[in-house]
Amino acid sequence: MNFEKKINELNVKLPEAKPPVGSYVATKIVGKLLYISGQISIDSNGQLIKGKIGKELSTDDGYQAAKRCGLSIVAQAKAACDGDLNKIKCCIKLNGFVNSTENFIEQPKVINGASDIIASIFGDAGMHTRAAVSTNSLPLGVSVEVDAIFELN
Repeated sequence: MNFEKKINELNVKLPEAKPPVGSYVATKIVGKLLYISGQISIDSNGQLIKGKIGKELSTDDGYQAAKRCGLSIVAQAKAACDGDLNKIKCCIKLNGFVNSTENFIEQPKVINGASDIIASIFGDAGMHTRAAVSTNSLPLGVSVEVDAIFELN
């Protein structure tokens, strides 16, 4: 499957792969594994998607925020692969963190936003293992953060 072609078919616009703002790297390749640091929820205008899911934001708002994290993951993967997404063999795992209220229990539905976009772009190669975890806060007050591990060809 040509992943670039699939992105075009889905009419998806990848965000710019942003450099990290701390003492870490955005991506790291170890052997045939590509690790992608946590990508926070940023909308298509470059604004942070902030707020607590279950309070200021709904489950669907969280899903959309997680989808944006997924798109940032793909952008980082593309940058790490020198612009060639076809160097990716498969997505191994996503870890999703949801800034949510104490009683919120739909973290998996939120992180489906990232999972669904990865699976849409990469097809069977996009099917992955996953964790969806609640947290009481995330950096800069964002609503969602997702990191990833991919296998390279």
